[in-house]
Amino acid sequence: MTGRRLTSLLAYITTSAAGASLLTGCGVLPGATGGSREPVTVMTWAPDQTRATNMPGMPAMAQAFARWVNSQGGIDGHELRVLTCNEHNSTAGAAACARRAVRENAVAVVGSYSQNGRAFMAPLEAAGIPYIGGYGISEDEFTSPLSYPVNGGQASLIAGHGIQLAGSCRTVSLVRPDTLAGDRLPELLNSGLRKASHRGAVDIPAVEDAAEYTAQAGRAREKAGEKQGCVTAVLGERTQTFFDSFRRLPEQEGGERGRGGGAAAGGDSGEEKGAVRISSVLGSVGQPVIDRTGGAHSPFEGAFVTGWYPEAGDKSWAPMREVIQEHAFADNRVDPADAGVQTTWIAYTVLKDVIEALDDDTISASRIAHALDRGERIDTGGLTPTLRWKYEDLLGAPGYPRIVNHEVTFQVVRKGRLVAQKPGFVDVGETVLSAP
Repeated sequence: MTGRRLTSLLAYITTSAAGASLLTGCGVLPGATGGSREPVTVMTWAPDQTRATNMPGMPAMAQAFARWVNSQGGIDGHELRVLTCNEHNSTAGAAACARRAVRENAVAVVGSYSQNGRAFMAPLEAAGIPYIGGYGISEDEFTSPLSYPVNGGQASLIAGHGIQLAGSCRTVSLVRPDTLAGDRLPELLNSGLRKASHRGAVDIPAVEDAAEYTAQAGRAREKAGEKQGCVTAVLGERTQTFFDSFRRLPEQEGGERGRGGGAAAGGDSGEEKGAVRISSVLGSVGQPVIDRTGGAHSPFEGAFVTGWYPEAGDKSWAPMREVIQEHAFADNRVDPADAGVQTTWIAYTVLKDVIEALDDDTISASRIAHALDRGERIDTGGLTPTLRWKYEDLLGAPGYPRIVNHEVTFQVVRKGRLVAQKPGFVDVGETVLSAP
């Protein structure tokens, strides 16, 4: 072999070795995703284009989150792959999504919405796949040992709403779904009302996907009465339909219709004589609904709303807004004021923190669940209390033992915007525990 050929061969070997060290030494090239660390596959599901509640923003937010972290080299060097699934608001749809998550080796289901907890939790439990940050609409999210909720679900919202209404409403009518999940709502609302020595609400069940609610609206207004009466509706996406029927009711004697009430007149105590105030909880009423129905001229002006998180304009949401601006700006499904989008952001924050804490080339469903069970603490930047799912952190309420975040926020609609009625969080843990 000539000297020139030997020199060329040595140069090739040296260059190849240097390139290999770049690829393997730190696991990932600067700015690239993946590298020697395995990709992480997760799933996010939600109903879309159904007759009842739809949550298309949740899978869309998950995809935007993945684009963001992958543009920065992934999560601790792991490319994040997000599978999405339309749950169709049906037991068959929820089960199908769960089976697909198992089939495609997802290590977690993250930031999802489904009322059909029994249908999706069984396949996930059989495969050992954790369910992180579900929307909180299904009781199974608060009973399964593989569920890690980031909020207190409907239980905390409704119990907190009772506390919020007790100071301003003499009589309360509750319009809620005529479903198994809906059957628990009167007890929870009453636990909050009775905390302030208030009498219980009038329970008015309604079909969840009706086209109009004139009969229920009329009964709700009648039972609320004309003096400091309040009508609260918790019907998911159909809440807007209910209040449309409510505002179309014939005028009562004296010329008054039901309305948002006091806040529109500058206060929160319902000073308008004869007016019936309306109220709801986050998810049934939110900023997107208020915007669609007229903003400051919306029928929700002055309404009380109980939420899980700070108001949409709070500075704690700035990181999420920046990600949406950069990676989902053209996607009108992703509204930063939507409770589903916000829940998905928090759920993926949990996933990111856990994967970074594991700091390993391979991430599995069992390792994620084990890290959460052993007490990994998650800081959500002020959007929730610090989250941790050790046994001693669980609220242990009947029907909702997995609740770890039992704080809510009290909000009110002023000039077309949901703003804080009172600053900070309100702990409703004891109220949820006292519900029958």
